[in-house]
Amino acid sequence: MGTPTDPRAEWLETDGLGGFASGTVGGVRTRRYHALLLVSQSPPTHRVVLVNGFDAWIEIPTRRAGQAVPERVPITSQRYTPDVTHPDGAQRLAGFVREPWPRWTFRLPDGTEVVQELVVPRDAPAAALSWRLGAPRDGVTLVMRPFFTGRDTHATHHENPSFRFDADVADGGVAWRPYETLPAVVARTNGSYTHDPQWYRNVQYDEERARGLDFVEDVASPGVFRWDLSRGEAVWIVSAAVAPGAAGTGAAAPDAAEELARIRRAEQRRRRRFPTRLHRAADQYLVRRGDGETIIAGYPWFSDWGRDTFIALRGLCIAAGRLDEARRILVEWAGHVSEGMLPNLFPEGGTTPEYNAVDASLWYVVAVHDLLTAAARKPRAITERERGRLLAAVDAILTGYANGTRFGIRADADGLLAAGAPGLQLTWMDAKIGDWVVTPRAGKPVEVQALWLNALRIGSNSGAESSGRWRELFDRGAASFRQRFWREAEGCLYDVVDVDHRPGTADATFRPNQLLAVGGLPFPLLEGIDAWRLLDAVEARLWTPLGPRSLAPGERGYTARYEGGVFARDSVYHQGPVWPWLAGAFVEGWVRARGSTVQAKREARGRFLTPLLEHLEQAGLGHVSELADADAPFTPRGCPFQAWSVGELLRLDAVVLREDDGPPLATRRPAVHAAR
Repeated sequence: MGTPTDPRAEWLETDGLGGFASGTVGGVRTRRYHALLLVSQSPPTHRVVLVNGFDAWIEIPTRRAGQAVPERVPITSQRYTPDVTHPDGAQRLAGFVREPWPRWTFRLPDGTEVVQELVVPRDAPAAALSWRLGAPRDGVTLVMRPFFTGRDTHATHHENPSFRFDADVADGGVAWRPYETLPAVVARTNGSYTHDPQWYRNVQYDEERARGLDFVEDVASPGVFRWDLSRGEAVWIVSAAVAPGAAGTGAAAPDAAEELARIRRAEQRRRRRFPTRLHRAADQYLVRRGDGETIIAGYPWFSDWGRDTFIALRGLCIAAGRLDEARRILVEWAGHVSEGMLPNLFPEGGTTPEYNAVDASLWYVVAVHDLLTAAARKPRAITERERGRLLAAVDAILTGYANGTRFGIRADADGLLAAGAPGLQLTWMDAKIGDWVVTPRAGKPVEVQALWLNALRIGSNSGAESSGRWRELFDRGAASFRQRFWREAEGCLYDVVDVDHRPGTADATFRPNQLLAVGGLPFPLLEGIDAWRLLDAVEARLWTPLGPRSLAPGERGYTARYEGGVFARDSVYHQGPVWPWLAGAFVEGWVRARGSTVQAKREARGRFLTPLLEHLEQAGLGHVSELADADAPFTPRGCPFQAWSVGELLRLDAVVLREDDGPPLATRRPAVHAAR
C-alpha cells in the first residue's frame, strides 16, 4: 500500500480507442483533461469529456445527544476559485498503487479503511469504479455524486440552460443525455440513485492556469448514488453510447457486479501478457483508427502525428515484438505518399492531410527498415505483397525527394537534402507563433541529412531498379556530409549548412540534432574518434538525467525553464528544455563508440538509463514526459505521457542495451514508496 511522494503525479488508463481516464494520485483534478469518462467519437479523434469526476464521502453512524446520526467523512477533494480545496478528503489517502490498475486506500479517523479501484476496459468507451471496506464492518454507507460536462477535451464548460439533467432510471442502471449532439452516458450499478440536480461552479484547474489557458469551469451533477458497504463491494460502471454494442450500453446489460468481474478478468489476462512495465506503457499509445491502427503521440492533448508515429513505432512496436501492429500501421501509411511526402497530421474534422514535415517521410523509411529487418527473423511476419507495398512507398519517397517536392525539399548537387521556405517549420523543432517560426532551420539541417543518407542507403539495398541511383546519391552525400558539417577544432557538427539556402553558410548553434549522425539510426555517419569527440561534447554541454537539452547553456536564446503562457512556452520549446526521446540517439551512439561491448552497455545502463527509469515514478506514472526544464531539478514539463519518449526508452532497454546473458532492466518491479 504505497503512494508516490507527490500527490500531483498523474495516472492514466486508456481504452484503445483514443479515449482515457486520468487524474492525480491525490485525487484533485488539476487539468481540464482529467476525467473519468473521456471518449473518442471517431477513434482516435473528436474526443469529448462526458464525466469529469465525482465527490464521494462515507457516512458512519455516531451518537450525538443520545441519538444515532450519520457522520459524513469525505474521501475526495476538489479545487475551486480562488485557490480553495474542498472538502478535505484527499488528506485521508493512505496508499496508492497503479498496477494492475489504479487503486486508492483511504483511512478514516476511526481506522476504517475504504479501497477504491478504477479499471478501464480495452476497446470500450467505459470506466469501472468500485469501493470496498478494508475489513468487515457494519453501518458504513458510501455516497457518490458524479460530475458531468459534455465538451471538447480542449475546452471548458459553464452553467447554461441547455444542459439536460433528465435521468432515465431502469433496474440496475441510469442513463443521461446532457446534450443532444453528444453520446448518452449510461451507468450500471448495484447501488441506489436519487435524482438531485446541482451545479458545482468555479472548479479550478491549477495546471491549466500555470499554462496560461482557461482554467475555470462549471460541472453539473444530476444526482446521488448510495451503497451499503457493509453488504459488499459498491460498483459503478459508466460508459458512453458511442456505438452499438459498447460495454454496458445495451438494455440487456448484465448485473453490475458480474460485469465488473468480467472486466477485471479480461483486463488481468490482457495485462499479464506484457513482460515489463515499459511494454505495458507502450500498449497505451496503440489505438484504433477506422479499421486500422495508429499511435497517439501523447496524452492528454495530442492525437496521432506522422513524425511521432514513425519514431515511436520503432520502440513501442518493433522493439516490443509487436510486428503485426507495426506492419499494419506502416502498410496503412504507405497509401498516403504524395509527391514523396507523408502527412504529419490528419486534422480533426478535416479531410485534407497536412504535409508539413521534411523528416516524417524519412523516419517512415527508417521504420520500414527496422520492420523488415525484424521480420526477416520471424517467418511469415509479413507477406510479399505487403513487403512490396512498403518498398514501393520507400522508393516513392526517395524519388520525390531526389527530384524535388513541396517547400523546397530537393536533393542538391552535393547529394545532401535541402529544405525550407519562408514562414514554414519543417523539422521536429517546429514551434511557430503566428507568422513567427521560432527555429526555422531552412537550408540543410544536420539531422535531416542523417535521415536522408540513412534512407538512401536503405533504398540502395532494396533490390529495386532504382537501387543504383540511391547508392550513387548516398556516396556523394556521405562525402559531402563530412566535408560540410564537421567542425574539427570543436569536435562536433554544424546544426545547419547553406542556411536559408545561401551556399557556404553555416549555423554553429550547439544543439542535440547532431546526435542522429552517430546514434538513433541504423547507419552512423561518424564513427571512431570523431563520434567519440562529438558525444563527449554533447555530454558536457547538453546531457541531463532526463536526456539532452535542446540548446546549450550560453547559446543565444537559451532558456532553462519551460513555463508560462502559450507564447512564453512556445518561444522556448526548443531553446533549452530537455527532450527525453533524444536520449535514444545519445546512448546508442555512446555504446557504438565503445564497440557495443557488454561492458559499455552495462556502464550505459548505470550512467544514463537508470535515471530515465526512475522518471517512470514521477509526473506521468509508468511513462516518460515530453520534456523537462534544462536546469536542476529538471522538473518534468509538457505532455506527461509521451509516445516517442516511452518508445525510445523501450528501444534502448530491449534492443540497444540488451545483453544475451541477462534480461532488460525494465523487467524489475517498479518501486513502491510510502505515503507522506
